[in-house]
Amino acid sequence: MTLRMLPGPMLAWMGVLMFLLVMQFLIKYLPQLVGKGLPAMAIAELVAYNLAYMLVLAVPMAALIATLMAFGKLAESNAYAVIKGAGVSFPQLVWPVYVVGVLLTASMWYFNTEIHPEANFRARNLWQDIRLAKPGFDLQAGEFYDGIENYKILVGDIPESNPNLLNDITIFDYTEGSRFRIDIRASSGMLEPIKNGSTLNLVLFDGEIHRKRPPGSLDTDRYEKLSFKRHLLRISMADLNFRRSDPAEGRRTDRTMKSDEMKALVDSLETSAEDQKVRIREVMATLGTGTSTRNEMGLLIRDDVRLAAPKTSANGGLVRLASFDAATKTMRSVRVLVDNAHRSIVWAKTKADRYRVEIHKKYSLALACLIFIMIGAPLGLFVRRGGLGTSAVLAVAIFLFHWISLANGEKLADRGLMEPWVGMWIADIVTGFIAIYLTFFVWRDLHSIPRMSFSFSKTAKSERQ
Repeated sequence: MTLRMLPGPMLAWMGVLMFLLVMQFLIKYLPQLVGKGLPAMAIAELVAYNLAYMLVLAVPMAALIATLMAFGKLAESNAYAVIKGAGVSFPQLVWPVYVVGVLLTASMWYFNTEIHPEANFRARNLWQDIRLAKPGFDLQAGEFYDGIENYKILVGDIPESNPNLLNDITIFDYTEGSRFRIDIRASSGMLEPIKNGSTLNLVLFDGEIHRKRPPGSLDTDRYEKLSFKRHLLRISMADLNFRRSDPAEGRRTDRTMKSDEMKALVDSLETSAEDQKVRIREVMATLGTGTSTRNEMGLLIRDDVRLAAPKTSANGGLVRLASFDAATKTMRSVRVLVDNAHRSIVWAKTKADRYRVEIHKKYSLALACLIFIMIGAPLGLFVRRGGLGTSAVLAVAIFLFHWISLANGEKLADRGLMEPWVGMWIADIVTGFIAIYLTFFVWRDLHSIPRMSFSFSKTAKSERQ
């Protein structure tokens, strides 16, 4: 019965949460999308890619609210009391819901590790293309418009009754370079409809063209002034067209890499760090031996350095001084070598930890679906008459606790103050213990009042008597 009551509320709440997250996304980013002449399909594609992270948040939350409502309804209608009186234990009642939680966790496990990173990668590439897109053609009276490459346009007045009519026009044409700028002035002009979005036709009336030399002329000292009654200027609008780059190309980060790719990269970083440690040990082992050697990192210890047996001759002092200087230079080289290797080890460890954090995060978010169902089932029996409002408040409180713990654990793990697996699994561990306690509490039929609270109330009653 509970299994039939679960899918409906879960899908309904998932839809509500997805709608709220999409609205939040549009409110936040819509100003960056408007005014750039973006095709509707590009905006729809961007929203579709960002639905991935919304789904990661909405599925566990919807599972928790739906479980709370389903079992709360059982308690409110006294159906659970009837079921319990018929000899059906809590594990026998709840195991089908746990199976749903396991299937949901497996689905989100695959989604978080395979689909979500690819969606993030494509969304980031699309965002880069959108940011590079220039705003659409939009002339404003009294302001220079430089959205088209090699052109600057100033319009004195644009009548509101006819936006295509322009008065007092000044155009700076840099197609021949800044040195040979062409100045065009006209008393009025008319914008013609843009054909195929690639060309702007601007018909100018009663004006002049000033240029230092005509295009293609070898005489750069000439200056021309041309008057016209009507002049047609065609300007390419290709720069204003939205251009898509290859969505499969680009550099990937920890948020845009699949789990298998990150694991391979972590293994590579660990191997690099171990190689650096071995090289440091080899360099340290050669110190004070007085032998000539070249280690793997290219450090050469000179043959004439013999600190263990200094030479005794007429120039013994000079020989010892030269040996001391050579040894000093060698030690400085060794120290620089060891410091560089140590920095490489620290960098590799920090980088590997960041990838480990993201790997564990994907897994912990997937397992949260099962944990939330395990919490919602016994907690819903405690709610009884709370209804939808109480279920929603409890679900939000539990989810906020889980999400805040996860976010803080991620920050601490990224800074090296906590092991990556601890930072990412601490939220699941705490909520998992709560789920086990509540499940045991209902299974053993210990009522809804913990033992400590019951003892306290009993003591207070005896004192009043």
